[in-house]
Amino acid sequence: VEAVGEGVTELAVGDRVAYAGGPLGAYAETRNIDAGLLVRLPDAISFEQGAAMMMQGLTAQYLLRSTYPVQAGETVLVHAAAGGVGSIMVQWAKALGATVIGTVGSDAKADKVRALGCDHAIVYTREKFPERVREITGGVGVPVVYDSIGKDTFLDSLACLRRRGLMVSYGNATGPVPPFECALLMKMGSLYVTRPTLFDYIADRRELLERAGELFEVVAAGKVKIEIGQRFALREAAEAHRALEARLTTGSTVLLP
Repeated sequence: VEAVGEGVTELAVGDRVAYAGGPLGAYAETRNIDAGLLVRLPDAISFEQGAAMMMQGLTAQYLLRSTYPVQAGETVLVHAAAGGVGSIMVQWAKALGATVIGTVGSDAKADKVRALGCDHAIVYTREKFPERVREITGGVGVPVVYDSIGKDTFLDSLACLRRRGLMVSYGNATGPVPPFECALLMKMGSLYVTRPTLFDYIADRRELLERAGELFEVVAAGKVKIEIGQRFALREAAEAHRALEARLTTGSTVLLP
């Protein structure tokens, strides 16, 4: 923090801070931002970690702790398990005592997520993940699917769920989920579908601070390691986007001034 406006009492010049979301403008060396969006970084968290973990880490927190509160002994399916959010979710779900099934696009990414604690890595480019999930769960299915892929995996994700399971569609990397008949959910086992977004889970400042505090705790304790897979100079932002679009990245990507 270089300066604070009138009436700002929670933050002071010199504080190390981070944020997730807010108005556009993060691709800059300095910026003005609403103090209500900021959280202090603990000493144990570096600036690079803060940049890499806030959006993905808070997303993982609300998905695992609120949208569907994962319990020890449950089996969950995480799509894009090697990505920024997915890699955090794998580790955090394991810390909660869950068995984790993760989908990835290559053998290299399968090795990566296994190293993070993923119990069953499915390479979706050559395996039919609904069949593998049923095989792993003894035909029962999982109570929850966390899906950031969108239209390409939606129906197959529903096929992975047990009766009354919850489909959490929190992203659309391959495009938005097309319209479907609600009766389909009944036919497939009285399923539930939700389409959450982080900002509805941190709109209240008290909630933001609680969620960020829990995220900082699991990272500082070593239960979740924040992988910075790529670093680009700020002037190379376009190249960073090209790498993301080509699905050439793993973990988080940070831009450095």
